Amino acid sequence: MKKANPLFSALIVLTLLLGQLVVSAQDDTEKEQEYMTVTMNHWNPNKKDFKISEWKALEKEYFEKVIMKNEYIMGHSVYMHNMSEDNTEVVVVNNFASWNDIGKFAKRSAELEKEAWPDEDERKAFFKKISSYYTNEHSDEIYAPISGVKYMTEKPTKDMLCYVRKSHFAFPEEGSMEEFEKLRKEGHEKLTMKNEYIKAYYPNVHAWGSDKTEFMEAYFLDSLADLDKMFDRDDELMEAAFPDNEDNKAKIKAWQSYFTGVHGDYLYTWIHDMSK
Repeated sequence: MKKANPLFSALIVLTLLLGQLVVSAQDDTEKEQEYMTVTMNHWNPNKKDFKISEWKALEKEYFEKVIMKNEYIMGHSVYMHNMSEDNTEVVVVNNFASWNDIGKFAKRSAELEKEAWPDEDERKAFFKKISSYYTNEHSDEIYAPISGVKYMTEKPTKDMLCYVRKSHFAFPEEGSMEEFEKLRKEGHEKLTMKNEYIKAYYPNVHAWGSDKTEFMEAYFLDSLADLDKMFDRDDELMEAAFPDNEDNKAKIKAWQSYFTGVHGDYLYTWIHDMSK
């Protein structure tokens, strides 16, 4: 590999953030989206009259009256725990066209809330009810979607499985953006785009939050049964695209050098009728 620019390790993530066309997970129409906020909420285990049907009805009401009418939110999606370290997780994702829109959407939401529930007492009662399903604990991260998306071929009419893989950049001293992007593009075209079990794929990098090394990939599948099939199909495509020879061994070794080798796996259920 060629000698890296000395600034590479500091700039690799920042460079990836700039000027990419991305889409929301449930929409196959290309849009300019620069940032994605991820809020991790948690169910309230002490709520005695917990009803998932009531929770969903409340969230859908807010979704229709506020989220769908908020012009600053380009994409919105909700995910429930399937298999992860915490069964209380409820993940809310919002997509924005700019950093400024992240600040504007909260003010606009407040305006829409007053329009939807003009009576103050009714508005307070609604939010008290919906808040009772969650604890006060939550966390927020901001990511930047990057190029290399596999778009949905059609808008889903049912909930889907979302497999999330969080890897970590290693920032190799002899790496380069040119090499990284070339390897990433080749793998995307020969593996992800040809794997029929992957209905959609969305790569994201850290923009603001607790870990600047994060590389988060979201894979959308029809069912949990398709997860093993996806991995098996990837193995088949890998063997076909990168047969065992010295050139391909060098490519694989180079690609691996950009990551620590440590990653986390998470499974969520994407709720199709609460997505913008």
